[in-house]
Amino acid sequence: MQAETLDLLEWNRLCQHLSTFTTTKLGAITSAHLPIPDRYEDTLELLTQTKEAYALEERNAGVSLDGIQNITEAVFRAEKQGILSALELWAIATTLAGARNLRRQLDNADYCPNLQILASELRTYPDVEQEIYRCVDEGGNVLDRASVRLGEIRHELTSVRDQIITKLQNIMQRNASSLQEQIITQRSDRYVLSVKSPQRDRVPGVIHDTSSTGMTLFVEPNSVVQSNNRLRQLLKMEQAQIEIILTELSAKITAIAEDLQRLLIIVTKIDLAVARARYGYWLGANPPHFLENEAIVLRQLRHPLLVWQQRNEDGREVVPVDVLISPQISVVVITGPNTGGKTATLKTFGLAALMAKAGMFIPAKEPVEMPWFDLVLADIGDEQSLQQNLSTFSGHIRRIGRILDSLSPQSLVLLDEVGAGTDPSEGSAIATALLEYLGEHTRLAIATTHFGELKALKYQNPKFENASVEFDDASLAPTYRLLWGIPGRSNALAIAGRLGLSQEIIEAAQVRVGIGSTEMNDVIAELEAQRREQTQKTEAAANLLVETERLHNEILDRAEKMRSQAKELRERQEKEVNAAIAQAQKEVGRVIRKLQKGEQLGEQVAADVQRTEQRIGELTKRHLPVVPEEKIEIQLKVGDRVRIPKFGKIAQVLTVPNSSGEFSVRLGTMKLTVNITDTEKV
Repeated sequence: MQAETLDLLEWNRLCQHLSTFTTTKLGAITSAHLPIPDRYEDTLELLTQTKEAYALEERNAGVSLDGIQNITEAVFRAEKQGILSALELWAIATTLAGARNLRRQLDNADYCPNLQILASELRTYPDVEQEIYRCVDEGGNVLDRASVRLGEIRHELTSVRDQIITKLQNIMQRNASSLQEQIITQRSDRYVLSVKSPQRDRVPGVIHDTSSTGMTLFVEPNSVVQSNNRLRQLLKMEQAQIEIILTELSAKITAIAEDLQRLLIIVTKIDLAVARARYGYWLGANPPHFLENEAIVLRQLRHPLLVWQQRNEDGREVVPVDVLISPQISVVVITGPNTGGKTATLKTFGLAALMAKAGMFIPAKEPVEMPWFDLVLADIGDEQSLQQNLSTFSGHIRRIGRILDSLSPQSLVLLDEVGAGTDPSEGSAIATALLEYLGEHTRLAIATTHFGELKALKYQNPKFENASVEFDDASLAPTYRLLWGIPGRSNALAIAGRLGLSQEIIEAAQVRVGIGSTEMNDVIAELEAQRREQTQKTEAAANLLVETERLHNEILDRAEKMRSQAKELRERQEKEVNAAIAQAQKEVGRVIRKLQKGEQLGEQVAADVQRTEQRIGELTKRHLPVVPEEKIEIQLKVGDRVRIPKFGKIAQVLTVPNSSGEFSVRLGTMKLTVNITDTEKV
């Protein structure tokens, strides 16, 4: 049943797509028939490998598998003591070199511990590789250096062949008119000339062949018969020597065949991990998180095969669906019009579950949260068989029977048009009973249906949930969006009316359907409208939040820029003020020095100096930052001496400091007012 489900979900097509992302031929063959693990631990191991390979791709440090070839058949024959060809040996040598290079690359990727462990198990035998390179070349030729004896034989072969060619060229020059063509050819590994039949006596020798017309004879002149005989002997000796060399090399492969088989398994695992990562990157997919007893969250889930069609086959744009299922729900009933996307939703979710089991990323937005299903079982599409005289209903029932036989508590069951193909009342009853059974015996069942009775199960059983595919009344077309918590409406009468069916017939049909059905459709329509309005508001709020964050970041950037500009302006002003103060201090110092020399400058000059000092203080207070200083209590009395640091001079105290700390001092012949904070007691 599992294999049948894979066919129904088109798993093989997805595997073919995955194979295009592999590097090695063996990886492509394996991925085209990708097995799905049966154990949760195996899935986690594959998923971890995929994540590490994805990290390599993100860092542009993807591993190279160049040189690795599919040597499975060659290794198998070596195990059976077979003799390998030179081309097969060359392929083994390049595979060993490629595996060694792969291990070296992963040795430097400390963020990929699981892939490192895999690569560490590779045994690459560089001595065997080098011996093969010494003996054969890429074209499958055994080289002269492979053995001394082979080199000697080939040297003699060249000499004998040259002798034969020289003799035949001399004969051609002497008997040009007797030859059909001026060329040397071969028959049965012997060099011959093409002689005209009437002129056969002009070139005596052994006739080896005749043309189809009988006008040309291929003659081996008597003068080269012995040389041709020697040439054939040497060729046989050469072949025997080549077989000896290939046998020896094949024996080396036989000795390491088991490790080579293991090597192929490891490099294929790594190739598949890289392919899964690249496929996930191409899909814009994210890694699944396996959670039990938690909600299933798959937002913006896309069908991977439809994505492929859209990008590579000019298919239409893929409409994503949101799959949000509470942990207590075990049955989901999807309703809605035909061609609305119900079956596509089933297949999309089924493929997502299989991809997760196989260690692949899921084409949905983060977070991707879902349980691990030990089995995925599906009944999708009609199963009719004229040979077995099966109707659609009979085919469905037989397949459902096989599903029930395979069922487990951790299974995912997908049922398309459950109960269809028979009397509606009986089909509805069977579908109800089946879904209730699945609700008690499996992890999750998702069913599509047109039966209205199944829509009401949600209100009778807490394990049931409704979903529907949205339908646009204006365009009479499905939107392919999935709505949760709302059953689908029956749109048959509305569609029939808009497509031109007689209103009289529509009204008669409406009477047969009943008022309750109309009211139910109205209620569902109102719920859909409310859901659309809420969705629009949510999207608007999300857009507003994005815009608010953008403006917030923009304001922060501008504020930071203004702070930086203000800081630069302050620093520039401080430099200018410091320069002005320094110039004023120089002027004051110049006057003081004159006073100290005894020069009389008058009271006006002293007053000017004092005003200059006051202006310096004002400039300092106004423009320079205030640096808090530790207050030191200084007790002064008249007659004490104090040092004024900004002048670098000693002055005598004339008055004690007032409440503001100001007092008078005599500096030379000048009388100044200073502050106690600007002085130091001597």
